Amino acid sequence: MRGALHDAGYAEDEIEATVLRLRAERLLDDAGFAARFALSRMAHQGLGRHRVRRALWQKGVPKGVAEAGLTEALGEVSEAGVLDALARRYWRQRTRDEPAQRLRKLWGFLLRRGFPAGLVAERLKALWPRHQDALDGLEPLDLEGPDAPDES
Repeated sequence: MRGALHDAGYAEDEIEATVLRLRAERLLDDAGFAARFALSRMAHQGLGRHRVRRALWQKGVPKGVAEAGLTEALGEVSEAGVLDALARRYWRQRTRDEPAQRLRKLWGFLLRRGFPAGLVAERLKALWPRHQDALDGLEPLDLEGPDAPDES
């Protein structure tokens, strides 16, 4: 908010007064925004935690606040349930590919949607156990996990 007001040409004292008023009226609430944003992106847009986290950071939400919002959203929506629904829909819509190839393509699709690699592997093996050998060798480093490089 400060950046947008500064870019619009407002003086620093006007910016501070506006931010204080918005906070007092609970209209400027990063934590609430992060939780609502995360829940919406996961439950309604089918995105995994990594894509949601990145989107929050890009919107300027501090990392700690983004993590808290993401944690709150994960308490309300099952990431595995969202992944399963996406995977089943993908599977039904792409019947031209043979199952092993379809499963590998699905793997990439789910990773691009922001789901953790470990969760993707676990759920795909549970959903299509007879084709799970198609996933061998597809477990890339989870670049958004706890050992991810700090991008600050």
